[in-house]
Amino acid sequence: MSSYLIVFLISMVPLIELRGSMLYATGVGMPLLPAYITAIIGNMLPVPIIFLFARKVLEWGCDKPVIGKFFTFCLEKGRKGGQKLEAKAGRGLFVALMLFVGIPLPGTGAWTGTLAASLLDMDFKSSILAVMLGVLLAGVIMALAGSGIFGAIGALH
Repeated sequence: MSSYLIVFLISMVPLIELRGSMLYATGVGMPLLPAYITAIIGNMLPVPIIFLFARKVLEWGCDKPVIGKFFTFCLEKGRKGGQKLEAKAGRGLFVALMLFVGIPLPGTGAWTGTLAASLLDMDFKSSILAVMLGVLLAGVIMALAGSGIFGAIGALH
């Protein structure tokens, strides 16, 4: 049971998120499906809170003495991510957000994607759905990577 709690908690940590939790789960030999479901729940739990409150909190804290630099960094990271998405996507912002969250690269995940959606003034429902689909995609990719599937396919070529 404690391994599932660790997967759940790792999934909630910004920057590490589901990618790190799935690698942990496969590394300790957890069954993939329960680990996948646990990681998705942990990764998605903060998403509505981020969408509704993060922008307001970050904008409030930008000029504060101790936290100002960090809050400004987070706000700029979200803005840059949002601008890149908008520039590349145009009208396909939903799909772009889903792929941004779903392709497991550093700095692209549910936290950054949700903040970017909030800064782009996307509506709540489509933002959450796009992030959820992206998290599902990232989970599949990381489960395959952690299981060694990509290495096995590479060895065949």
